[in-house]
Amino acid sequence: MSSVAHATSYSRPLVRVLVVAQLATVGAFLAVLSLYLGRMATAGVGPAEMVTGAYDPKDMVLFGLHGLFYWLHAVISVLYLVGAVLGLPLAVVAVALVARERDALPRATRALLVTGAVGGLLVLALRFAPPLLTMHRWWMD
Repeated sequence: MSSVAHATSYSRPLVRVLVVAQLATVGAFLAVLSLYLGRMATAGVGPAEMVTGAYDPKDMVLFGLHGLFYWLHAVISVLYLVGAVLGLPLAVVAVALVARERDALPRATRALLVTGAVGGLLVLALRFAPPLLTMHRWWMD
């Protein structure tokens, strides 16, 4: 048994925070997208009708869960907006960390960082796609 400590040049807690931030912002976007598409499909309307106010996302409350839904709506909204602002910087930091610490990072961590970076950039590109601009207006109404 060796008494030599294995020193890492990166901070494990900060890498975990980076991975969680990337995956949470991508997850929030996917949650909003699935709610948008689900609401459109169940109501049988198109994107133009979704932003009229008749299909507000806050109207999808189930059986008196108003408090829980409003908290969930607030958390998803904050993560959705943070992803729009920090999607690119999080991806750049993740790719730089993987490039710099390639040998020190475990394989699973590298895969999560790269997946989060690619997902964040893809979601950032989708945010500004014309078909999804109505989704943003619908959610942030």
